[in-house]
Amino acid sequence: MYNVTFKFEQKGLDPVTIENIAPDQSLLEVALVNDIELHHNCGGVCACSTCHLYIEKGEQFVEELSDKEEDFIDRAVNPRLNSRLGCQCVLYPGSGEMVVTLPDQTQFLGE
Repeated sequence: MYNVTFKFEQKGLDPVTIENIAPDQSLLEVALVNDIELHHNCGGVCACSTCHLYIEKGEQFVEELSDKEEDFIDRAVNPRLNSRLGCQCVLYPGSGEMVVTLPDQTQFLGE
């Protein structure tokens, strides 16, 4: 089981830690099931960059970045070396601690 802490760049939002998360779920799914807003315009099929996030800790618990995912991250706002798409970060069998930061999504309002 995993513990995932979601941090937010958006002002006024405190970090949220979700505990006892089963593997084989994407970080996007974990966020949505736990009422954490993470945009996902394409429905989580790696066809956009709106579920962009930063993995601060625990990147070894998800698959490596694919070429397709990297292409979409290049289109994201403010990509960094630790950028990933939440829909593509499926938790491996096992357990661990992850920390992810969600970019300020208010910049997408009106799109």
